[in-house]
Amino acid sequence: MLLAPLAVLALVVGGFASSSKTASELVVSFASRDTIIQSIDQLFLIAEIQNTGNTNVKILNFATIFDAHRPTRSFVVTKDGAEVAFTGVAMSVDLELLDDSAFTTILAGESITVKHTNLGSIYDFESAGTGTFAFQPISIFRIIDETSFTEDKVDQLVQLEATSSPVMVTILDDVSKLDIPKKRAVISCPNVPQKNFITAAYTEAKSLASVSSSWIASNSGDALFTSYWGTNSASTMQSRFNLIANENSPTRIDPYALCTSGVIAYTHLPTSNIYFCPLFYNQAPITQICTSTTIPPSNLRGGTVFRELVRAILSTEEYVYGCSAAQGLSTALKLRNTDNYYVSGDLLVFAGFKSAL
Repeated sequence: MLLAPLAVLALVVGGFASSSKTASELVVSFASRDTIIQSIDQLFLIAEIQNTGNTNVKILNFATIFDAHRPTRSFVVTKDGAEVAFTGVAMSVDLELLDDSAFTTILAGESITVKHTNLGSIYDFESAGTGTFAFQPISIFRIIDETSFTEDKVDQLVQLEATSSPVMVTILDDVSKLDIPKKRAVISCPNVPQKNFITAAYTEAKSLASVSSSWIASNSGDALFTSYWGTNSASTMQSRFNLIANENSPTRIDPYALCTSGVIAYTHLPTSNIYFCPLFYNQAPITQICTSTTIPPSNLRGGTVFRELVRAILSTEEYVYGCSAAQGLSTALKLRNTDNYYVSGDLLVFAGFKSAL
């Protein structure tokens, strides 16, 4: 077995939270099992993550190289400088309800190995054709600092960013698309109350987008607008919210058995299908923001569907979570990060939605 030369990622502390971790304490070595393969089903990437520090570290798995068993985006894949389309899923999660299965803990002085064998089913190698591909791991990790948790866990994730050289793999022959295994055969929602609940949330999500678009039309110079979208134009942002407001073809099934702890919903990006988990049915309608001060914006059913529509229609990605992290992104990434629409959309609800109800 031939291993490609290792690419070593040096982690550095991001600017959204303080951390006791230093750049030299968490090191990731990244390789391909083989540098040249005949078929996409032979693609096998390996990451070894070493904690060289004196304290344990607990890392959120979602949408990182630690998330090897879900069809989520762990890498940026390119060929000849052009990005290969990601064709997996993106998930909405509630950090308050996650159990330890959502995290990877690396003990001080220890290391773990993560193997990725499903890449052929979640990237569109077929459209790219045979050739040499570059695999760059997602460079933002989110560390749980359990000693500093207050009520807002999302904004207290400590961000670590990595830089590395990509690993190169040449595929000589077969790049035919592989399917994501479906672990459930549910093709409809036979539960009438749940179906009605989803339908109501879908309507609320489009209303949220419509009101947000109207707000942008008259508040493009507002500090709230600038904080979430920087110098992106009002017309650009309004047109993107309008795409969500005018969407009319949701899919409400769950075939992939991804509804583990804390997962509210997820979107299969190539089809724009939205799948709902049991946690979704505990969420509140948007109208309750007018009568209750105890419902967090993240627990609104319309907000959850809105977030999934953002991903499905605008093809956004999960660079960071939470208010402060979303506001700290560059202008270019503000346009592409899901939470810049989701968090700002919730704030716009409170700014203008009550008067529209």
